[in-house]
Amino acid sequence: MDKRSRDAVQTGDAVDTKRRTLLKASVASGFAAATGFAAIWPQGARAAEFNYKFATALDVAHPLNKRAAEALARIREITSGRVDIKLFPANQLGSDADTLSQTRSGAAEFMTLGHGNLGNYVKSSGIASVGFAFTNYEQVWRAMDGALGAKIRQDVARTGRIVAIGGLWDNGFRQVTSSTRQVNGPADLKGLKLRVPPNPAYTSLFSALGAGPTPLNYNELYSALQTRVVDGQENPLALINTGKFYEVQKFCSLTNHIWDGFWTLANRDAWNRLPPDLQKIVGTELERSVRDQRTDIAALSKSLQTDLSSKGLQFASVDSGAFRSALAKTSFYTEMKEKYGEDNWALLEQAVGKLA
Repeated sequence: MDKRSRDAVQTGDAVDTKRRTLLKASVASGFAAATGFAAIWPQGARAAEFNYKFATALDVAHPLNKRAAEALARIREITSGRVDIKLFPANQLGSDADTLSQTRSGAAEFMTLGHGNLGNYVKSSGIASVGFAFTNYEQVWRAMDGALGAKIRQDVARTGRIVAIGGLWDNGFRQVTSSTRQVNGPADLKGLKLRVPPNPAYTSLFSALGAGPTPLNYNELYSALQTRVVDGQENPLALINTGKFYEVQKFCSLTNHIWDGFWTLANRDAWNRLPPDLQKIVGTELERSVRDQRTDIAALSKSLQTDLSSKGLQFASVDSGAFRSALAKTSFYTEMKEKYGEDNWALLEQAVGKLA
């Protein structure tokens, strides 16, 4: 059995009936190969009462998927197979918008979604994407594990369709890469055609700094860089690495312009179908993996610059304060405050200090 077939079993890829039968005996070994750890299949496990899907947008190799797979395996073990949640990484169920629609309707039960993209549906979530707001992780977790995160979680629940489960997965601070020039300060962004996620927070930020933001889905990004549809992009180092953007980019500026994280969202009705004891198990094990994954990203961020440098990417450290000062001379922060409202803005500034 080849690796692709093994991965397909564990990520939920559709396979024909004959292949399912042939692979049944080797599911456990396939799971281990796909996730990098030994799967645990309890003796005498009963048929699952709850068969759920868990979708992510990130590449299979990303730490979020590794830790999510571990959580799902533990959930299966602890519940003696009553809860069987299958992982679908790398946009296998569609784009973020597609998967959110499925999660809202119940066609998918769980998903991870970046706080910026969630902001298209739950407005307050987008405030965590305000450019150059967070300057370090102490501020990030003070806000997102604290009052601001609690407010966003309440707003998610008010939609009536989805609920937010546990804390946010870390995806690191976002950095700017380019095939044409190094970005050493705000002036270097002028006219740079930069791919951004299809989210107003990103287009507003880079428009205010004079760049030419071009919204594209992540799965279109490598091709757009390769064919020079865009000059550059911005992503955390982990995604720059797993996406192999170093193959088609030359420069990387450590701008730390936006912190990136992912909520775990669940369809409300699917979540409520779980009895309280199973909700507790699922929530506890997901939160355990969230904490482990945050540690992974912290360690990975320290090693990735060296690794990416060896692959040809040229790094520059920049003064993020210069970018914040440039934004302060525009209407950017005032507009963001008006957009998200006085109450949400006050919660953000409690964690990061005065912005506007």
